[in-house]
Amino acid sequence: MNDEDQNPRRDVAAGDISDSRRRTSVDQNSPSTPPSTPKIDAHLHVFAKASTEFPRQVSDHLPAEREAPVELFLERMQTHGIDGAVLVQIGGTSFEHHAYLLRCLREYPDRFLGIGLVPPDCDDPGAHIDRLADASDGRIIGMRLGTLGGPADPFEAVDVRGLPIHRIWEHAAKKDYVIWLYPRAVDAHVVPHLFEAFPQVRVVFNHLMVCPGPKFWWDDKGRPQADVPMPPETRYSTMGLKIGRILNNTRGHYPYPNVCVMLSGHYAFSKQPYPYPDLDGWQQSLLMVFGCERLMWASDFPWIDTDPGYGELVALPGHTFPDLSSEERTQLMGRTAARFLRFPALCDKTGWLTPP
Repeated sequence: MNDEDQNPRRDVAAGDISDSRRRTSVDQNSPSTPPSTPKIDAHLHVFAKASTEFPRQVSDHLPAEREAPVELFLERMQTHGIDGAVLVQIGGTSFEHHAYLLRCLREYPDRFLGIGLVPPDCDDPGAHIDRLADASDGRIIGMRLGTLGGPADPFEAVDVRGLPIHRIWEHAAKKDYVIWLYPRAVDAHVVPHLFEAFPQVRVVFNHLMVCPGPKFWWDDKGRPQADVPMPPETRYSTMGLKIGRILNNTRGHYPYPNVCVMLSGHYAFSKQPYPYPDLDGWQQSLLMVFGCERLMWASDFPWIDTDPGYGELVALPGHTFPDLSSEERTQLMGRTAARFLRFPALCDKTGWLTPP
């Protein structure tokens, strides 16, 4: 028996996976009977070493030899009872850069859904995302957006038809793609205009609804970091608090009903160690406004795999929201994601497509 057999919870750093593929012996397909209260990790990244088979962009923080293979994440799923997950593309925006994501979605179709990226200079972003969706048999369900464009002055009138990303939102509305939204602070004031122009588009606001500013870097553990105040100043735009959009500060009354928020990325924003108590106030605000029926838990693997560890991220909502009912916890840990993102393997036999 090796060290990992003796201590199955020992977290392995992304990149330190010499025995990972050999040790993965469990059935990685979903169970024949979907669990009644499944857990879904709504946002994470897997990537291979850069190669001819799996080309990707390389950088100081993602060198060619670094990897976070899907086999390692599947072990985390088995250990911590995770039934499904959303794999978010990293390492480049071209179709070829999506090769590893596509391989994972094809190999484990009942486990994963995917989110793609669109090249910033793409002449036809709709055709690009359609190609990714077709290549994944429909398991790439949307695209992640960061830069939105628009006037720098937050008080200047915004015409979304003139935004560079208008075509993407328009195509998402036409094809029912999900927008995986992580805007920068400079674009935060554009967000409510897009929500109003495309109310039918499903949107998942990434990482605690925080819009990072220019102070963004990677730490010595290879994790992204952002220096933002808490609560985030961009809340006046993203939470509907601008003039003319006064938020009814009551649970479940966010003015844009097709928007959910992902609870993840704590390590990047907190100035305190796990369980990140300085973020509790903001997360309680999100709970009050959205309710668990519109919040999704996510790990942001692999950045948290060694510090604080995947199991700690699974346990984090219990620290942040100790008074949730069992039904609320079920929604936060999986039911919201299953329903909103329409996980086929988990919804078809459980009725989870029915709103709570």
